[in-house]
Amino acid sequence: MKLLIVEDEVRMVDLLRKGLTEEGHTVTCALDGAEGLALAKDYEFDVIILDVMMPKLTGYDMAKKLRAEKIKTPILMLTARDSVPDIVHGLNLGADDYMTKPFSFEELVARLRAVKRRALASEDTHLRVADLTLDPASREVLRGEERISLTRTEYSLLERLMYRSGKVVSRRSLIESVWGFDREIEENTLDAFMRLLRNKVDSVGRPKLIHTVRGVGYMIRSDEQA
Repeated sequence: MKLLIVEDEVRMVDLLRKGLTEEGHTVTCALDGAEGLALAKDYEFDVIILDVMMPKLTGYDMAKKLRAEKIKTPILMLTARDSVPDIVHGLNLGADDYMTKPFSFEELVARLRAVKRRALASEDTHLRVADLTLDPASREVLRGEERISLTRTEYSLLERLMYRSGKVVSRRSLIESVWGFDREIEENTLDAFMRLLRNKVDSVGRPKLIHTVRGVGYMIRSDEQA
């Protein structure tokens, strides 16, 4: 899974990152709620592990803002706040699970898997923009009834745009989410792949869905979202 850890205790962050990476997950970390909120809005994660008491923005406030913006990424709150009112408050704000410190690492891993399973089971995972449909499970892409064959990179770019349908996705966000945070990718490489993707998705005679926002990035939207 792609996991976001939002936690201000550096030692706890290091322990979680090491353990979850060894379990095979991809881990991104933020040391305060404001940074965590920005990452959660700009990138796709399978689950967010969220502390409550943090500088700049509490975990409660971060969860509330994410749900207000219709970001449905599952949230597992991991905190020392263990009273029943604290737990109820966190769940009411949109958390999908709540664990208190100290905790068993094996239980945390099991709960992460359970949260992810529940999220997949509770919603139609197909992404749709106008007559364009993407199935993350099978990686099949259709425009109307026509199947579109994409390379791995083209698919990753399209999936990222469709997750943020109707919103601008910055060039840096696309590069980091597709090629990774530690790769030096030239921006003209992104432009080249976007041209290839456009030629397949927005073929001649079809309404244009992929748009360039000059100086910022790209977006995908239907006429209704314009």
